[in-house]
Amino acid sequence: QVQLVESGGGLVQAGGSLRLSCATSGRTFSSSAMAWFRQAPRRERAFVGAIDWSGLTTLYADYVKGRFTISRDNAQNTVFLQMNSLKPEDTAVYYCAGTESGVGATMDKYQYDYWGQGTQVTVSS
Repeated sequence: QVQLVESGGGLVQAGGSLRLSCATSGRTFSSSAMAWFRQAPRRERAFVGAIDWSGLTTLYADYVKGRFTISRDNAQNTVFLQMNSLKPEDTAVYYCAGTESGVGATMDKYQYDYWGQGTQVTVSS
């Protein structure tokens, strides 16, 4: 059974930092792109950042560029999202996602076939 399990969410004040982790199991994602998406109440799920299998190519949404960093450790089957300078508008459920093998990093959520259950991030003003 393929599982993506996010952790590291919580409540933080504006300007603070959080580091999200996504632990994968059940299949190898070392040849897959991985990404983070987020969904705020009454909003569609939105792209945050993506990383290719090698870690050499990363993509970011404009609204997190310069504040968030995505990384991965293929040996540990884990993907990370370091979030700095958090703002109240970053409040959302954050989801980890993975593609099938051989797919490059993309902002298109429909290219991601595997999803975690999400972790809540709340930023207070």
